[in-house]
Amino acid sequence: MTDKQRAVAYWKENLKYLLILLSVWFIVSYGCGILFREALNEIRLGGFKLGFWFAQQGSIYVFVILIFIYVRLMNKLDKKYGYDE
Repeated sequence: MTDKQRAVAYWKENLKYLLILLSVWFIVSYGCGILFREALNEIRLGGFKLGFWFAQQGSIYVFVILIFIYVRLMNKLDKKYGYDE
């Protein structure tokens, strides 16, 4: 595999990870905070309605968790394609 082919394969896989993780974040922030708010408000978390909690806190927590997942995936990807230090 040439360097150019390796770089193209690396970026394709990187973009796949980005699209999946950003889709998860969009579903959680927009879906749970706005679209499914009424159904989620039937459940309470810490005294607050779950739909409100996702709109205010949950999407931020999910985003931070997704950052850590992305770092882990990228470390594995770097090793796979020989871009690690």
